[in-house]
Formats: sequence, C-alpha cells, structure tokens
Amino acid sequence: MRQRLPALGGTPISRLLVVGLALLLAGCASPPDRPTQLRQALLGLSEQATRLLIEEPAWELEAREVVLLLSSTEVEESLPIGQARFEESLTRALLAYPAGPQVIDWQPQISHTATPAGQWLLDTRLVADGPELRLSDRTLLPYRLELRLRRPEDIRPRWERTISGAFDADAL
Repeated sequence: MRQRLPALGGTPISRLLVVGLALLLAGCASPPDRPTQLRQALLGLSEQATRLLIEEPAWELEAREVVLLLSSTEVEESLPIGQARFEESLTRALLAYPAGPQVIDWQPQISHTATPAGQWLLDTRLVADGPELRLSDRTLLPYRLELRLRRPEDIRPRWERTISGAFDADAL
C-alpha cells in the first residue's frame, strides 16, 4: 500500500520559499572554502614556510610542546602586501598545521634570563628580490622571505631559511 507524504500547503510561491530557505540553511552549514585567489599567494607562501619550520626544527621537542612567539614581520613597502595581512596568513598556516606548535603573536622583552626550553622566537622578513617582471599576460613581483628562529634570550638565530619566489601582481 502506498503512503502519501503530506503535501506542502500553500501556494507555489510559499513552497518555493521553503525550498529556498532549506537550501540557504544547508549552504550556511557547509565548511568555509579556502581563501579566495586574492589570498592564495600568501597562503601558499605561509604554508611553505610552516612546513620548513616544522619539518626541519631547531628544537628537540615535539612540535606540539613548543611555544612559538612571532615577532613583528618586516614587509618591504615596495611589495603591495601589508604587514598585518602577511602576519595573519603566517599565523593561520602555523595554527592549521596538524600537531603543530602553540603560536603567540607577541614579541617578548628580550632579556638575558633563561626561558623555558619549548619557547622559540620566529623573526620573519619579506623583501622584494628584484624589479617587477612584466610578462605578456601578467606582472610578477619577485620576493624573498627570510625566516630566523632563535631562543628569546639569543641574538643569533639557531635556524635560518630563505624562500624565494614571485607573486602574481593580479593575485594580490
């Protein structure tokens, strides 16, 4: 025996509104997409920096036992990327890394007293690495990202890496 489902009451417009509302709510419940193309270049660079930092660590602890203090990033003014924008991207990439370090966006007062073994300071510098390159379909902005990891009481880094590449100016 066939059983009928109760029909939606009302006019076709009210049925359409109910279906539209259900679709809207389903869209709100979905996970957020990755950042738009405007942020992809910074996200890719930040993820690459994070992989280097975590996979070639200067520390002897598990990454999740490390407290990573992020100093203010230097971003060269000739690059159309603000300091806050790059710092946000790097912080997000570090926090998204599975079993990664704890991240504090803060620069402690540098002192000569001993700090806990798991506390490290990451200094970053993003500079233009040459003139812009004009291609037939786009303009590239060469960059160099310098990463230096040190203990808060140290002046010299214990780990250094440089990442070079070029941003597509249209993606920024």
